[in-house]
Amino acid sequence: MSVAKVTEIIASSEKSFDDAIKKGVRRANKTLKAVKGAWVESQKVIVSKGKIVEYRVVMRVTFVLAD
Repeated sequence: MSVAKVTEIIASSEKSFDDAIKKGVRRANKTLKAVKGAWVESQKVIVSKGKIVEYRVVMRVTFVLAD
């Protein structure tokens, strides 16, 4: 039997939402072992002078705790 935990990750990118998601998952894998999945809870853009300057995502990352 496995036990999993969910943690919140907030990531950003100047390129796209997809890039922000990839950065968040990549960073989570550096700290958390046995990452099994993630889902995007929300997306947000930062606008400056009428242009999008940053894409932000709030994700929930699921990882399995060691036995």
